[in-house]
Amino acid sequence: MPTTTRLTGDSSIGTWLDDPIGGPIMNELLAQAGQNASVMKPVRRLALKRLIKLSQGAFTAEMIDDLVARAAAGEVPAGAEAATGDGGATDDAEHGAPAAETPAAETPEWVEKVTDGRFSGKTVIVTGAGSGIGRATASRIAREGGRVIAVDISRERLDDFVAELPDAQIVAVTGDITDEAAIAAIVAAAGDRIDGLANVAGIMDDMTPVHEVSDDVWRRVFAINVEGTMKLTRAVIPTMLAQAYGSIVNIASEAALRGSAAGAAYTASKHAVAGLTKSSAFMYGPSGIRVNAVAPGPTITNIEARFASTLGAERVQLAMTVLPDPVEADALAASITFLLSDDGVNVNGVVLPSDGGWSAV
Repeated sequence: MPTTTRLTGDSSIGTWLDDPIGGPIMNELLAQAGQNASVMKPVRRLALKRLIKLSQGAFTAEMIDDLVARAAAGEVPAGAEAATGDGGATDDAEHGAPAAETPAAETPEWVEKVTDGRFSGKTVIVTGAGSGIGRATASRIAREGGRVIAVDISRERLDDFVAELPDAQIVAVTGDITDEAAIAAIVAAAGDRIDGLANVAGIMDDMTPVHEVSDDVWRRVFAINVEGTMKLTRAVIPTMLAQAYGSIVNIASEAALRGSAAGAAYTASKHAVAGLTKSSAFMYGPSGIRVNAVAPGPTITNIEARFASTLGAERVQLAMTVLPDPVEADALAASITFLLSDDGVNVNGVVLPSDGGWSAV
């Protein structure tokens, strides 16, 4: 039986799941992994081939090719029934029953559009550049002509990033942003000019409310999310003051805007980042330095939420029922690089929600 739509690796996951042939094939594959179609809800709008990168090797190009071939052949798994296209519906309107609703149009997948030369001649430091939002931001800057000082605690991740863009201007610096020696090495690697700083590196807490939070969790979250951000900002400001130019973008979070997104430590740390952003914007704005923050919503990264508290899990998971679908890190990089670039010339001291509308709920 032929499929109703020619399915390819570029077809969205939602299109595959809703297809009378592709759906049963996908469901069979998910069942083999002990999953069902509900796990795909956050990524329905993405092209099927994006699973290769997102799954970190668990979903291969060969698997995509096999799915496409099976769909083209109309190969419905044994025991599964293909839909008839109209769902076998009859014209119930004449019998007083409402007719079946027309399926809503699927929102097109966002596609990154690189602006050639937007960062030409500029040197930008990006922390957390080995993965997630930091890597996507560093990649976008490098592909738009910038020289990137890519900072991460993992040399392996940095080496992988540099290998991905062999022709780009990337200086990899391995180091802990809470360490003064590492801060000095980062600034030295940048050299005489620092045009931008993206403070992306950060960690999540374990969702504990204040009566359960441990001193170790509190100190570690603040050390990286607040002190690391402050120390590197403090280190680059003198260079930016001397050149009367610079743009700093801190990564806040929805937890900087509300109390229902994380535990006490992470929420307090991101509120501190928002305060540091606004204070710095006020202090240095007249000197030609812009300081802004981006507050990401649900994002597909390697930072995982852990629930070490029953109360924390109950409360935060309740709030998560209104979350928009998560996006890939490239979508956050688009917001961050806008503020870093000269396109954000008239924006200073803002905490920009880049959250798919979560902050409007």
